[in-house]
Amino acid sequence: MTDRYDLDHVALAAADTSEALQFLTGELGGTILFGGQAVGFRPMQVWLGTGAGEGMPVELLEPWAVDRNDFLARFVARHGAGPHHLTFKVPDLAAALERVTGAGFHPVNIDLRDPEWKEAFLMPREAHGTVVQLAESHGHPATRKALLDHVAEHGPNTNPRWWTEPSAPTGHGILRRVVLRTPSLPAALSFFAGVLQGDVEAETTAAADLVWPRGARVRLEVDGRDGANPGVDRLEVIGLAHERTVAGTRFVPTGS
Repeated sequence: MTDRYDLDHVALAAADTSEALQFLTGELGGTILFGGQAVGFRPMQVWLGTGAGEGMPVELLEPWAVDRNDFLARFVARHGAGPHHLTFKVPDLAAALERVTGAGFHPVNIDLRDPEWKEAFLMPREAHGTVVQLAESHGHPATRKALLDHVAEHGPNTNPRWWTEPSAPTGHGILRRVVLRTPSLPAALSFFAGVLQGDVEAETTAAADLVWPRGARVRLEVDGRDGANPGVDRLEVIGLAHERTVAGTRFVPTGS
């Protein structure tokens, strides 16, 4: 794992993610990396990129075992299907928590019990319209290519496999960037570049492009309309023929 914070994936939530899975694996030719079951939700992660590691994963989340934990079911019922969170890997979660609390943020749902996966969350009111997950993970391949090579040889890590057979690929899409709206570009840059350690690739008065160590990208776009909600607006995909909305999320073609 990098010594810096690193944007790992974007997560989408829906009551039923089967349509999204068929889109990601079929039209976009994505590769399932892993999936399983946890109390309250079932996750599955799909790689949208090249075998060399260019691109970004999309995680699909759907409610499961809601009688034991209904947090995701309540989220979907309240907001509908759509983007749920961005996950940033950090080298030391305890140190990251000191850093963000020192900067005036209020992380919630802090869980340090599992030595292989420690996590905490920043809520949308502080994280510019989206949930941000901070995670310290161990025991996983250090690079995207190593993970993709492992999956190519052994198949996805599933515990258990709960989804239907994915579609045969009909295209190849690369997730280029996640685009977020913000009413204040300086404040959003202070958060995503200053707190979450993104490198600014380009900046104008209307937008800024940031990149993290393994190549995941975010574009911040100013949206000054009255009543406009900050947060994830769309996912931009190289190789996508036409705009599609799946799991409540806009997938938009881009050429660069």
